Amino acid sequence: MDRQYSYSMESLCRKLGVRFINPGLLYQALTHSSYANERKSGNKVHNERLEFLGDAVLDLIISDYLYSKFAHLPEGELTKARAALVCEASLARVAGELGLGQYLLLGKGEAASGGRERVSILADAFEAVIGAIYVDRGLDDARQIVLSCLGQDLATIESGEYVNDYKTLFQEAVQKNGDAKIGYQVIAESGPDHSKVFEVVVQVGGVEWGWGFGKNKKEAEQNAAKQGLQQFNNKHS
Repeated sequence: MDRQYSYSMESLCRKLGVRFINPGLLYQALTHSSYANERKSGNKVHNERLEFLGDAVLDLIISDYLYSKFAHLPEGELTKARAALVCEASLARVAGELGLGQYLLLGKGEAASGGRERVSILADAFEAVIGAIYVDRGLDDARQIVLSCLGQDLATIESGEYVNDYKTLFQEAVQKNGDAKIGYQVIAESGPDHSKVFEVVVQVGGVEWGWGFGKNKKEAEQNAAKQGLQQFNNKHS
């Protein structure tokens, strides 16, 4: 591990709010199998085992949080809420907010083909990082970081928004058919400052799929995703 990359990992640790006892675990969590397979010699350790562990740790932490926090929710709703929180799209978004892509060690081909922005790779890497934190620091530290990183998503459970999270549903539908990039763009604003209406368009790979209006950008994006999901499902049904 060279000094420059070691410094880079320190910046990620500051974002996460954790100090590793064994920094090698974080290095492993950030090492994609494509990078390990390109190495001609040495230990070809990559992050898939930590990803496996991190997936289970995330499920436990979120399940425990939901069980304790939402005593009124039945088993079916708890399962639905957990699925919304730990879905690939949600984890990839959190990884993107952390800038995890820039820290990943990828093979040349994977890096050249956009691996640093690929949803599946980002989600897997986040799970691996959580696995590494669990091994290195224990469950309490892992819980604190998971709940902090997923704070925005946890708020949707409290408000009930997760039931109609069309952005996540749309992203999951698109990802099943490839890794095309999804983007939301405000194309118009109208009304006075205290009562604005936003119009948003959602694009997949540069192609427009849906439009939506709302009293704020978040609501407009959800409505655009709802229309996009309907059109996408109609085309691929």
